[in-house]
Amino acid sequence: MAKNILVVFGILMIAVFFRFFAITQIPPGLYPDEAINGNNALMALRTGSFKVFYPENNGREGLFINIQAIFLNLFKKNEPWVLRFPSALFGVFTVLGIYFLTKELFQNPKSFGNGKLKIGNYEVALLSSFLMATSFWHINFSRIGFRAIMAPFFLVWGIYFLLKTFRQIKEQKSSKFYILNSIFAGIFYGLGFYSYIAYRATPLLIFIILFLYWLKNKELQIRKKILISIFYFLFSTLIVAAPLGLYFLNHPYDFFGRTSQISIFNSPTPLKDLGLNILKTIGMFNVAGDSNWRHNYAAKPELFWPVGILFVIGVILGIAKLLKLTKGGQQFLDNDRKSAVILFAWLIITGLPVVISNEGLPHALRAILMIPPVFIFAAVGGFWLYKFLKTKIQPLILKIFIIIFFIFLIFETYQNYFIAWAKNPNVYDAFNAPYVEIAEKINRLPKELPKYIVVEANGVLVPIKSAFYADKGEMVNIPMPAQTIMFITDTFDFFKQKEKNVFYVLPEKINLIPQNSFVVRLK
Repeated sequence: MAKNILVVFGILMIAVFFRFFAITQIPPGLYPDEAINGNNALMALRTGSFKVFYPENNGREGLFINIQAIFLNLFKKNEPWVLRFPSALFGVFTVLGIYFLTKELFQNPKSFGNGKLKIGNYEVALLSSFLMATSFWHINFSRIGFRAIMAPFFLVWGIYFLLKTFRQIKEQKSSKFYILNSIFAGIFYGLGFYSYIAYRATPLLIFIILFLYWLKNKELQIRKKILISIFYFLFSTLIVAAPLGLYFLNHPYDFFGRTSQISIFNSPTPLKDLGLNILKTIGMFNVAGDSNWRHNYAAKPELFWPVGILFVIGVILGIAKLLKLTKGGQQFLDNDRKSAVILFAWLIITGLPVVISNEGLPHALRAILMIPPVFIFAAVGGFWLYKFLKTKIQPLILKIFIIIFFIFLIFETYQNYFIAWAKNPNVYDAFNAPYVEIAEKINRLPKELPKYIVVEANGVLVPIKSAFYADKGEMVNIPMPAQTIMFITDTFDFFKQKEKNVFYVLPEKINLIPQNSFVVRLK
């Protein structure tokens, strides 16, 4: 037990390193989608108006922005790394969560795949946690100020407490503990609805989990406790998610807005698009990944090739387990087969928001909820390979091989992220780094000098109070790229614009800019 704690601690230190090292420099720049989060957070701090939903920029659930406000207030700096600090924290604690969840999934080791593999819950849990800790896919989004990083965190911890609840019921543990854990499960799961739009597909996954455990346990006393735990779980979920639900009832367009814009159902050939999207999404793991430089490095597969092979092995073992559904009726509900059902359901259901969209596929960000089951499957595949090699290779040689593999994975991740990706000029442009340099230059200019930013770049229009258009702050729609300048210079606020002599101008008003002013054009 003490050895496992030390290993978990070591994995967490690796996760912390990859998510916090050089966070003040990498990624470079500040993407406007991150910057508007910061601007909303600053306004929330100044006005005391913390929202459950911020409607600008196609709408964003408010929890992450409100958390960012806490860190902006704590560090007192308008710098990109402050907005990314919460993402890194969520990333680290998701790595911890995947350890506990995997251990719970394989709590009572039974045969897996071909019937000969005995899954060790600690070994697979440690390996899944390590693979996520060293994953470029997860590391990257743990270092960007996007709310999506919260989605796997809340789902992992929510399902962990839910499975723990059912185990305690089966083991006849104290009612206080199983009720308390079902409440924790509901709180974590409910908070997930404030994270990312793709999370809305997860109730189907939760239904499948509840249904499986209901079928598995036929004793009247156990079923009674399961019903009680489900009540507390659903009630706490409902209470936590209610403020956001009430907001959407009053603003239905905000619920559907972004989803309806990118849906395949707006396409003239939805079935063809769906088929292609499924192929692209399956291929993203081992063939060709996201081509967006903010999300990935040079369209590489989302999984480093050795991990990709382990993932395929794990999926094959899971399919082999599921194919026994026709043999023995209720036997498909034994522990590891039930785990396979949950993992496949998780993978497929969280893949739905990806494949029904028609924008930028394969899409690593939209697929972020697929990360946990992907690395659990890879860990199962890794454990199988270890068992196989154990019969072919001397123990000492095998241990040396495993140590070399782990070290190789760590160094490859470091080289791939901090050197190859971080120093690539495409990344510099993808995060609008030139805009940050412009903003820093504006910050160094004398306050008395009028500074005019002519926003010629295209983007989603954001209504702001502009000191240029009226003394009292007439609302004007300014394209999204200006958000980066506004955050770094702290001029999203009308009064800050006046105080700092900074003005945002649309191209058609450029002739009204006074002479002898500092003028910069955002293109």
